[in-house]
Amino acid sequence: MTERVLPLVVRIERAAPPRRTDALEAAATAVPRLLDHAENAENGDGWGEEIAEWQDGRIRKVVRRARGAEWRRALALPGITVTVRTAEVRVHPPVPLDDWPRDLARLQVSGTDLADDAVPPEPGPDDVVLWINPRLTMTAGKAMAQAGHAAQFAWWGAGEADRAAWRGGGFAVRVRTAGPDRWDALAGSGLPVVRDAGFTEIEPGSATVVADAPWLRAGVPEV
Repeated sequence: MTERVLPLVVRIERAAPPRRTDALEAAATAVPRLLDHAENAENGDGWGEEIAEWQDGRIRKVVRRARGAEWRRALALPGITVTVRTAEVRVHPPVPLDDWPRDLARLQVSGTDLADDAVPPEPGPDDVVLWINPRLTMTAGKAMAQAGHAAQFAWWGAGEADRAAWRGGGFAVRVRTAGPDRWDALAGSGLPVVRDAGFTEIEPGSATVVADAPWLRAGVPEV
């Protein structure tokens, strides 16, 4: 079986970089949109084989940055573009780990240090919320990949009605950093927890994000 990785490209122009939270939410939204496209595509045009092979493995995701002509070349490749407020992210079908398309392989992984200029609002009770571990330091690119994993957990845990409702909202998510007490409660609640393989930035096995959605809370204590 070919080991595959999911490429996510974030547009970061020098003069107008996106806000960090917007970039995280765009990346996380892109994952269920891709999975939904593959599941519902007609005539075999949804990259189903590539996605199935990728999901049978480690669901690795790599975030790279692009601007100007680099971004335009990324747009010319197969994929889906997601825009969330100031952020644009393009998700491409999974590629072999050691055989990326040239126009993606040449993009940089570093340089994704983004910031927010205001505190994001508190999410609502019906939102899909991806809670980040406050005790970890991650670049925006690393956090985008981790949020994407959590969104995938939420997708896997959703029934048909849940997915239909989520689809109706554009697969929107909220990504927030939990306070220490909230994180401890969430991480021990039974909700899905992303644990990193430790390839970059943080220690293997680190709990990075908790996925919280209305359909994931059945039987889970209120936190």
